[in-house]
Amino acid sequence: MNDKSHVSLEQHVCLVCGVAFDTGSILLDRRLRASMNRHTATGWDLCTEHRKLFDDGFVALIECDPKLSGSPSSNDRLRPEQAYRTGRLAHLKREVFARVFNVPIADGQSCVFVEPGVIERLQSMVVPATC
Repeated sequence: MNDKSHVSLEQHVCLVCGVAFDTGSILLDRRLRASMNRHTATGWDLCTEHRKLFDDGFVALIECDPKLSGSPSSNDRLRPEQAYRTGRLAHLKREVFARVFNVPIADGQSCVFVEPGVIERLQSMVVPATC
């Protein structure tokens, strides 16, 4: 049975967690050919949870394995579809990120890819809370 149709529900994939989510848009094949699946991922964005964290001033650190990730583009940046995510995440306030890494981050940049060990190192810098 062919499940293709000439209409599809548009989805985006979250840059941070990799989960597909509905955008609320409908895609239509102009030739009305049964060429699309029920859902079609068309790009990258932030899911509701990670959009809220970004709006609250956080930057997501996404741990990626450089050996399993694709090679960076000509401007030495890893594209989201090339990144092999390990599943480890951390969120830092934008000001803290700039101080810890001594690098400015663009206002619209929601996440950065980091090598294995960076998140563990940051966790070791945190002072445990005392009761």
